[in-house]
Amino acid sequence: LALSVPHVLAFSLNSPPSSRTSLETSLNMGILDKLFGGGSPNSFDGSCVMGGEEIMSPKAHGTSNTPVQSNLRWECDEKVADNICNFNRHYAEYRGYWRSTKFIEESKAEYEEKGEINFYDSNTGKLLFVAPKGRSFEEFIKESLSHGWPSFRDEEVVWDDVRCLPNGEAISLAGTHLGHNLPDFSGNRYCINLVSVAGNAAEE
Repeated sequence: LALSVPHVLAFSLNSPPSSRTSLETSLNMGILDKLFGGGSPNSFDGSCVMGGEEIMSPKAHGTSNTPVQSNLRWECDEKVADNICNFNRHYAEYRGYWRSTKFIEESKAEYEEKGEINFYDSNTGKLLFVAPKGRSFEEFIKESLSHGWPSFRDEEVVWDDVRCLPNGEAISLAGTHLGHNLPDFSGNRYCINLVSVAGNAAEE
């Protein structure tokens, strides 16, 4: 790789959000995966459910059949969401993007009311993550702040509709790019774009 670790980190940490566009200036999680040893294992430890590349085959709208919902939660940007969810396999919203939305304020209210926060596919509205589980809201936010993106653990993933590819890419069965699994000393850590899980629940 031509980029050193410091260069990649500086690219993410030091660029002000106001000077960035959605994909041109977003962090390449795939590069970080390679740099920090994610590699391309056949499987991951824990309860991670693996999927095949065919899930992300070309469809009517990029890798999905439909564009993202027009009324995403937490005031997430629809254009950024559609690019990341449906026309992208490696890039991410900029580090800390989720802090520029109403996520912390509104998710805290949801947690205080229900004891958990539901995260839905921005394309289909299917439930993908439920957090926090086995930790407090404050611990969930603290870890997400530390890593720069909402970070989920195995028990917070709804495996009915989430899969992980051998290179670590996290996806939904509908073909939505979600982020990457970047394991640490505590186990699998799913580093997820907020714009990918900002959907409203689909009607049953």
